[in-house]
Amino acid sequence: MKTARTRTVSRILATALMASALTGCSLMELTRDCDGTEARVREVGALGILDSRPDRATVTRGAEEDAPHCFADSGDVVVSTTRTYAFPGTRAEVAAHYRAAARQDGWRPDPEAEPGELSFAKGDMYLWVDFMSTGYGLTVVSYE
Repeated sequence: MKTARTRTVSRILATALMASALTGCSLMELTRDCDGTEARVREVGALGILDSRPDRATVTRGAEEDAPHCFADSGDVVVSTTRTYAFPGTRAEVAAHYRAAARQDGWRPDPEAEPGELSFAKGDMYLWVDFMSTGYGLTVVSYE
């Protein structure tokens, strides 16, 4: 004979399994983590586009976020890295440089980029160029 507590737990589990089946979401996906992404972290950190820069651009030192890393959040596993450059020139110079360098390296303009956003895609990776008052930053993201 089932107790009320057992029936309640059974209903909760059945509801969770039904919801995951109906939404296409697996409970296992929600527990994904960065195990096994070490090679991908190294690969993303070694991308040549990260070291490409216009003349007069200099690497900014000391930023901890520059190291390639993996993070997992709500089942999404993301490998990411950034590079930050100081640059005395214009945004137009930076944009022209990365449009040419990205194309040469096999990146294509991101079809889902917002107007005015400088964004590229290559396979399952995305490259963003973000402007700051003293330069710009590159961010590469790979969704695993």
